[in-house]
Amino acid sequence: MEHWLFLMVAIISEVIGTSALKVSDGGSRLWPSIIVIICYSSAFYFLSLTLKAIPVGVAYAVWSGVGMVFIALIGWIIFGQALDGPAIVGLVLIIAGVIILHGFSETIPH
Repeated sequence: MEHWLFLMVAIISEVIGTSALKVSDGGSRLWPSIIVIICYSSAFYFLSLTLKAIPVGVAYAVWSGVGMVFIALIGWIIFGQALDGPAIVGLVLIIAGVIILHGFSETIPH
């Protein structure tokens, strides 16, 4: 079960790092850039721990899918970026895919 905790930490780290990347102004702002480096390093470290128990394809699909949904929501809520109908449908399909992988796939430990 700890592998799912590691994956969640990896996802949260990546989401924070990507959000900091947005405000780093192309790496020209020091503190957001430092946050990016720390968070991305943490994300890949915890993703590597996850891969000890979860197949790489499944772990990466969950990591990138959940990360995309969170980043889209942060972009919408914090940065005022629009989400149109097709974007929302796509995000719902990503969530559905993660639920199907986690709930029904026999290739991953539960």
